[in-house]
Amino acid sequence: MSLIDRYLLRMAFWPMVGATGVTLVALLLERILRLLDMLSASSERFTFVAQLAVNLVPHYMGLTLPAAFFIALVIVVNRMNQASEVDALLAAGVSLTRLAAPFLFLAGVLSFVTLIVFGALQPYSRYAYRAVLHAAQNAGWSGVVPEGTIIEPNDKLTMTTDHADAAGQRLSRIFIRRITPENREEITTAEEAELRRTADGRNVTIALKNGQQLRFNARGEPELLSFQDFTMQLPLSGPARLLRARGGDERELNLFELAARANDPHSVIPRETLLAELYGRLARALALPLLPLLAVPLGLSAKRSGRAPGVIVGGVLLLAFHHLIQLGQSFAETGRAPAELSVGLPFAGFAAICFTVFLTSRKRPGETPIGRLMEHIANAVARVRARFSPQQAPA
Repeated sequence: MSLIDRYLLRMAFWPMVGATGVTLVALLLERILRLLDMLSASSERFTFVAQLAVNLVPHYMGLTLPAAFFIALVIVVNRMNQASEVDALLAAGVSLTRLAAPFLFLAGVLSFVTLIVFGALQPYSRYAYRAVLHAAQNAGWSGVVPEGTIIEPNDKLTMTTDHADAAGQRLSRIFIRRITPENREEITTAEEAELRRTADGRNVTIALKNGQQLRFNARGEPELLSFQDFTMQLPLSGPARLLRARGGDERELNLFELAARANDPHSVIPRETLLAELYGRLARALALPLLPLLAVPLGLSAKRSGRAPGVIVGGVLLLAFHHLIQLGQSFAETGRAPAELSVGLPFAGFAAICFTVFLTSRKRPGETPIGRLMEHIANAVARVRARFSPQQAPA
């Protein structure tokens, strides 16, 4: 690599890392809050949420990496353009293609990384996420009663308390509804209670104080028992059955498994569904080398119109490409179009736009149809601001 290549790569690396990190953390925090709300009744919700967040990283990494790479390129090229570094390089005989070469090399590396993320990490992490979520939602009662939460480990036991300590084992104002083995309803209330697991770990002993118990005898007549100290034992409920084996969903299969099952006539998943998923992943990974062809001209044209229009136009194109790939996969899954056509057309259209923008910008850098559109947008925004900004009185 020449000095210029190392300089350009170093300039693009840290903005890309920063954009990826910020976007990834923001998406994970939003998902973590939803998971905490979903698993609020579980005493081990923080452990489950941590495992779920780790398994979400490959999924969000595949979403954020193309956008972060594109934004980093636009920022770097625009910064160099504002400092007249691009003008100096072009005056020294460095062509636009040579200027984009290190970015294309970096895009090739990221495309390989994305293939690994889409092809291997995402399928396994998706199944692991579903397995952890399944275990969290079916973990049963662990012998802890969180404050203000209704615990229903099964259809024969319901518990709640108004106040609880941090461990969920010292309770006050407790309510217990239980169906006895004789299929009789039993309701118990108490001012205070203390929970302790038995030595075998299969039951919980509850020491109740100052309460009442309403139950029905064999003749169906109600009986009311008042007590100062009362001990009862409740069973712990174990986890539900395990999640199904991996591979029941095409998104849980890696690239090699998708290709193998697509050629298997006995596959449970339809062939078009498998091919749509395979081509969709390949299209998203192979779109990364196209991004420098779009980002470099947009960064150059942002000298007069500003950086924001270039990022907006590029973001709209990336978003449209992502949704068109999803739409093509849906068409293939429903049998409306072959997977090669429904996924290949959006990819070919996006590639045509990138090559057109780059090739039209080689003779006059920054002078592209999108660049002219960005200037019109910037001029329109400036006119709107001037019309609605307060006029200063002459001195």
